Amino acid sequence: MVPFAGFEMPVQFPLGVKKEHEHTRQACGLFDVSHMGQVLIHGPAPAEALETLVSADIVGLPDGMQRYALFTSEEGGILDDLMVVNAGDHLYLVVNAACKEQDISHLRTGLGSDYQVEVVERGLLALQGPEAATVMQRLCPTACEMVFMQHGRFEIAGIPVWISRSGYTGEDGFEISVPAEHGDALARLLLAEPEVEAIGLGARDSLRLEAGLCLYGHDIDTTTTPVEAGLIWAIGKPRRRAGERAAGFPGADIILHQVEAKDHTRKRVGLLGEGRAPVREGAELFSADDIKIGVVTSGGFGPSVGQPVAMGYVAIDQAEVGTQVYAEVRGKRLPMTVSKMPFVTPGYHRG
Repeated sequence: MVPFAGFEMPVQFPLGVKKEHEHTRQACGLFDVSHMGQVLIHGPAPAEALETLVSADIVGLPDGMQRYALFTSEEGGILDDLMVVNAGDHLYLVVNAACKEQDISHLRTGLGSDYQVEVVERGLLALQGPEAATVMQRLCPTACEMVFMQHGRFEIAGIPVWISRSGYTGEDGFEISVPAEHGDALARLLLAEPEVEAIGLGARDSLRLEAGLCLYGHDIDTTTTPVEAGLIWAIGKPRRRAGERAAGFPGADIILHQVEAKDHTRKRVGLLGEGRAPVREGAELFSADDIKIGVVTSGGFGPSVGQPVAMGYVAIDQAEVGTQVYAEVRGKRLPMTVSKMPFVTPGYHRG
């Protein structure tokens, strides 16, 4: 157990990080992510209001669907990444634990007094893996009718829950928001299923890394723009075109200029290593002719890939897939190859 964002969080359970990772890829893992912030936004036309703070297309988000979004700064940097659900007459947001307080303040200041920003004290459990739907079919079969990034309100064993078919592992799965007083009972119910094992932060990190998914404060932060981070897809198409909606989020001029001009100087890339030695966050990256070209922002050994995997930022002229670069680890230069991401084939259920 380790302290994180004001919570005591499990790094690993008795299985150990590697076996927990493999179990999630092969069967089903349960993650307690109750440290995340869960927020409801009420008020007139909340989608239009939230678009003043994020680059995603929230107005075009259908009822009962979820979308990945970014809070951006006036300088074009990323303040946080979050999930937004169109819950009909209100929006439901899930924000990162370490940014929770600043995000809530940002929402209240940015949206103004016409909007109620309600922080809800609920548990959040993520059921992830190729057998997640098998487990859910027994406990809440109607939830299995959803597809990737769809959201609904259900009951499991008489407990009212909000479920999104999503997660941060690259696998099919469900994120289950549960009233705090029922969180323990629901977790035990899920863990009683034969396919399910408890999974800690260590495997959560290696799973999301293999899936090519960013971790805020590491792979994205206030110094990186969505374009540099390879997150152009998180800028909704209606927000990229000239017009009122395109100009309506912080840093739009800088970000949309980079989209069009492609004059940014660095880019987030995937990296595959050789041998078994992992390359960790902070390792400096060099070109074949010994010029420093970037830095690793996340890295480790990928149990499902069978070799070291990492992501980081490199100079644009070194970002082409197949380029060989070198990571400096304890005074040695280890060869790595710029690779496509994700490193594993996603298992998302798209119907």
